[in-house]
Amino acid sequence: MIVIPAIDLRDGRCVRLLQGDFARETVWRADPVLLAREYRQAGFAHLHVVDLDGARDGRPANEALVRAMVDEAGATVQLGGGLRRHAAVERWLAAGVARCVVGSVAVEDPDLVAGWIEEFGPERIVVALDVRCPYAGDPVPAVRGWQSAAASTLWECIERLLPSGLRHVLCTDIERDGTLAGPSLALYRELRQRYPALELQASGGVRNEADIAALEDLGCAAAITGRALLEGTLDMREAACRRGA
Repeated sequence: MIVIPAIDLRDGRCVRLLQGDFARETVWRADPVLLAREYRQAGFAHLHVVDLDGARDGRPANEALVRAMVDEAGATVQLGGGLRRHAAVERWLAAGVARCVVGSVAVEDPDLVAGWIEEFGPERIVVALDVRCPYAGDPVPAVRGWQSAAASTLWECIERLLPSGLRHVLCTDIERDGTLAGPSLALYRELRQRYPALELQASGGVRNEADIAALEDLGCAAAITGRALLEGTLDMREAACRRGA
């Protein structure tokens, strides 16, 4: 299992949101490109970049900055946030982004995203399903910058995309995102049991190496973390040494 640093962009800066709330923002870096270089120099081969403005507004908003990160950081970048049109996915893949991460559109228009998986290949598309987990009942994805609830459950969303060759799924427990409260192991355990063939990227709540080890024991392909690396609760160089199967 690998660890992938997350760099969230808003208004040209590197920020972290608490539980996806735009009103609870912490600005970490004025220069996200410099941070991307630092992660690459530490040994991370992959970066997870999210255009938060794009996720909220439905169209990419930090394009020049993302292009600089792709061109200068020297890492494999997967990009999400506002990628809801074929032209945007095609443009970013042509610009050097390794994988496009699609969220809201995968929930709201699964046939469209199924077509993208078939056209660009299952290695180039990551479906991001960011969920709220009720006390009783199935996890429900949130869409449009986590501002609205989907009409379908997590399981229904995945089932609709499996026939297209879906391979990479990124799942975030929104209530744990940015909290350093530990990952939602029960959620990821059920995902792995239901869909063992999927390459699962776990996100939300990761604190330390013990959390990384627990996710690896479940069979996750990757753990995505931002705050733990920025605050140093997860050792950067130790995390960067991890390699995929």
